[in-house]
Amino acid sequence: MAQAADAARTVILTVDDDPGVSRAVARDLRRRYGESYRIVRAESGESALDALRELKLRGDLVAVILADYRMPQMNGIEFLEQALDVYPGARRVLLTAYADTGAAIDAINVVDLDHYLLKPWDPPEEKLYPVLDDLLDAWRNSAYRPVPATKVVGHRWSARSSEVREFLARNQVPYRWYSVEEPEGQRLLAAAGQDGRRLPLVITPDCTVLVEPEAPELAARVGLATSPAADFYDLVVIGGGPAGLGAAVYGASEGLRTVLVERSATGGQAGQSSRIENYLGFPDGVSGAQLTDRARRQAAKFGAEILTAREVTGLEVNGAARVIRFADGSSIAAHSVILATGVQYRQLGAAGCIDLTGCGVFYGSALTEAAACQGHDVYIVGGANSAGQAAMYLSRFAKSVTLLVRGSDLSASMSYYLIQQINDAPNISVRSRTVVDAAHGTDRLEQLTLRHVASGETEQVDAQWMFVFIGAAPLTGWLGETVLRDERGFILAGPDLTADGRPPAGWELDRPPYHLETSIPGVFVAGDARAESAKRVASAVGEGAMAVMLVHRYLEQS
Repeated sequence: MAQAADAARTVILTVDDDPGVSRAVARDLRRRYGESYRIVRAESGESALDALRELKLRGDLVAVILADYRMPQMNGIEFLEQALDVYPGARRVLLTAYADTGAAIDAINVVDLDHYLLKPWDPPEEKLYPVLDDLLDAWRNSAYRPVPATKVVGHRWSARSSEVREFLARNQVPYRWYSVEEPEGQRLLAAAGQDGRRLPLVITPDCTVLVEPEAPELAARVGLATSPAADFYDLVVIGGGPAGLGAAVYGASEGLRTVLVERSATGGQAGQSSRIENYLGFPDGVSGAQLTDRARRQAAKFGAEILTAREVTGLEVNGAARVIRFADGSSIAAHSVILATGVQYRQLGAAGCIDLTGCGVFYGSALTEAAACQGHDVYIVGGANSAGQAAMYLSRFAKSVTLLVRGSDLSASMSYYLIQQINDAPNISVRSRTVVDAAHGTDRLEQLTLRHVASGETEQVDAQWMFVFIGAAPLTGWLGETVLRDERGFILAGPDLTADGRPPAGWELDRPPYHLETSIPGVFVAGDARAESAKRVASAVGEGAMAVMLVHRYLEQS
């Protein structure tokens, strides 16, 4: 009896141009294998190829293909030859009449035929099932792999392909990557009717083909929430880093109707960290992705909505309501708002870096690229904790990792434990007082020009990978003049607004701003976007929780 298939959606396909024969074959197959496999039948080579392409897009597996030899327009051998391009791992069987056995034998060499069966195959218990049982056993023991639902086809050195992969990975969306240069990538392109000139290609779980998708479209198609369920909330949290997730957890758990809005992926810069070892309660460390996933699930458990790939463009005051404007023109409103937009790494101003971003030059850890660094020399620009964590992680793959630091050493901005780990790592070196002058390459990074700050001497080194972790630019430009910010764009709050003993301009309440309250009553800030914040994960989470406490105080007095 047939063993259960490894995947729930595994197919045995049969094609015969005679409807009666087609139904008879399918009937016998269902009788024996219907509980473990899905039986798909077609009545022409073209329709069978269409079915195979659709199965390929869905990520279904095809174990065995049975094709009749004598079919008009496209005979069985011609069909199996094309089917081989779509599902090379499927076992192939040709149904022939006695007079066609010569053609069947020739087909063994043409299409790597696994077996041919003479018609009629009655009784199937003797002439059909034993053959298929052996072929299914062989297929199960072969190197086939079930394909995850979401598939991405792209070019290895494509900035847009890298962005899509990073977006899916950071949003915890399972996907499978196929290089356009690989046979399977070409098969998926052909199945989707694309020629590969526009990449990346994304095939969603419902077989929708997306070409060069933007984040909002991609998010909606892979099942991420992008539209709010209501027009008005108690609390809107803008930003999904540690501060925003902390605020969402505490806000929702304390009964506030809470929605978190994230423009890209939850986790912020911390979510890109390969390992955080100084966060309370995780003595063995935790990756940013793991911490983010736990926090996101925790917020959802308490009822917080989480919207992904929604860009906020404005904040307005409308009486007691605080209105959030989105890039698409829509809006939501709330009694209170927590700004947890965080920061982003500053762009490296060296010549050539802009053109090579995503093609060897990456901002942040780009964990999706780590495995590809195997055996290569990697350069990391920056001397803070994020750079040190990336160096330790990438050293597991790379031949060597070189930290380029403008300062004289790492002690000014990196935690002691990380400095000790870096000193003990045999393939990590630190070049102090060194900056990048230029990045060189045509389609990808090939070399770097390094300059010693003190002497001015330059050196050109071969490099395929550079990860940049410099500075912290707050993601607050969209606020304009709505709330008060310092000269670097960080949001002023609480005591910083009343340093001269007077409330900020336009403040209409009798009380001074609460500790994390901005120049607009009911609008709070938490995490790295706040002026003079600690820039640590634990402090960001703490500020998110504290901001919710102050939201309650504000709502009670409103």
